[in-house]
Amino acid sequence: MSSAVPVNPSVSVVVPVLNDARRLERCLSSVLRSRGLASRPEVIVVDNGSVDDSPAVGRAIGARVISAPGVRVADVRNRGAAAATGDVVAFVDADHEQDPSWLALALETLALPGVAAVGAAYVAPPDGTWVQRTYDGLRSRPRALQDVPWLPTGSLAVDRNVFQAVGGFDPSLEACEDVDFCERLRAQGHRLVYDPRLVSVHHGDPRTLWALFVGELWRGRDNLRVSLRPPIRLQALPSVVIPVLVLLSLAFAVAGPLVLPVSRTAAAAPLLLIAAGASALRAARMWVRLARRSLVTGVQALAVAIVYEIARALALVVRAPHSWRRAVATPAETGRPASSG
Repeated sequence: MSSAVPVNPSVSVVVPVLNDARRLERCLSSVLRSRGLASRPEVIVVDNGSVDDSPAVGRAIGARVISAPGVRVADVRNRGAAAATGDVVAFVDADHEQDPSWLALALETLALPGVAAVGAAYVAPPDGTWVQRTYDGLRSRPRALQDVPWLPTGSLAVDRNVFQAVGGFDPSLEACEDVDFCERLRAQGHRLVYDPRLVSVHHGDPRTLWALFVGELWRGRDNLRVSLRPPIRLQALPSVVIPVLVLLSLAFAVAGPLVLPVSRTAAAAPLLLIAAGASALRAARMWVRLARRSLVTGVQALAVAIVYEIARALALVVRAPHSWRRAVATPAETGRPASSG
């Protein structure tokens, strides 16, 4: 399937926002510093019902501001894409800061045969906490252009015609909408390409272990639903099996001694070992990817991995709303008083 993106395509950048004026200003400023484009990108800010200055920040910088209060982020992005006029739609979250060459390089890769979407793993903030630096180790980073099954939507460029043809993001999903969208793209024969040249700093990485727990509790809530949608990929099964095993091991560890004989409780040992092994394996993979490897960073990687696995497991039974995740954001992250929720 050949690319439908024309020579010197126009670009629309869609930025969802909710009460994030400070980081939105930084994000939009980085987009407007883009170089190597044939024309200035169209910028569309989709406001999800902010009570801070986010809409005003968007208008002041020359963006088109669309109001979409109370809808899920998938629908927020869909509404921005529906209003876009560019040949290519780039989705950039308000807590991101794009490298000036990001858009031009994305267009270069989208011009390759069959490529419908391009993106790359985010980068942790350079002044981030140890949790943010360690959390960054969760991200896999191929060193060359590579076809991949999934790309994150916080920093993603898509052929607009293809986006419309597959129906955009599923508005019934509160999380994992990017996984579902990418799967539908691939099912229709389109390529998704990871481009390591695309640098996007994610200032919204969790600053603390508590923020990590709440964030993954929300992100994992639709994981099972999306991963088990046909056609089921073998590569997706670990993301289903591991949370289930960890959840079972947690249930046995907490409730087993209270309701089961000691002999039967001991039978849960293999589950506990599997859960511990999953955390240790994830921690090892993270540690290898870190710039600094030491005993301290190893312990930090294990702490992040354990919190990650527990949160993803509990997400199977706890329907955490997005407001929980936002409630743990600090004033420095959101640019608004902590009391405003």
